[in-house]
Amino acid sequence: MSAHDVDVLLVNCPPEKAAGIARTLVEERLAACVNIIPAVTSIYRWEGKVEEDTESTLLIKTRRALVPEVTERVRALHPYSLPEVVAIPLASDRGNAAYLEWVHAETR
Repeated sequence: MSAHDVDVLLVNCPPEKAAGIARTLVEERLAACVNIIPAVTSIYRWEGKVEEDTESTLLIKTRRALVPEVTERVRALHPYSLPEVVAIPLASDRGNAAYLEWVHAETR
């Protein structure tokens, strides 16, 4: 396993849904770890209007090969009609190799 096999996904969601989404992804071994940043202010354009909401940000660590499946699972669990799922690939020469190996071991 190398670091380029691991991605971090960003997902914003209503705070009351964050723990449920995170727990499901870890229980189903789609993610090794999900960090929840409890309160972020999101300002965005939706359906022609500028909106502002308080959301929680999920930082999801998973194998790159699982990103499509994680994305679909988030879409199924998420209350928004268009949930944010943004994958950030990790550079192959960055990070704690032992941690990245753990991410690989804890996902299917």
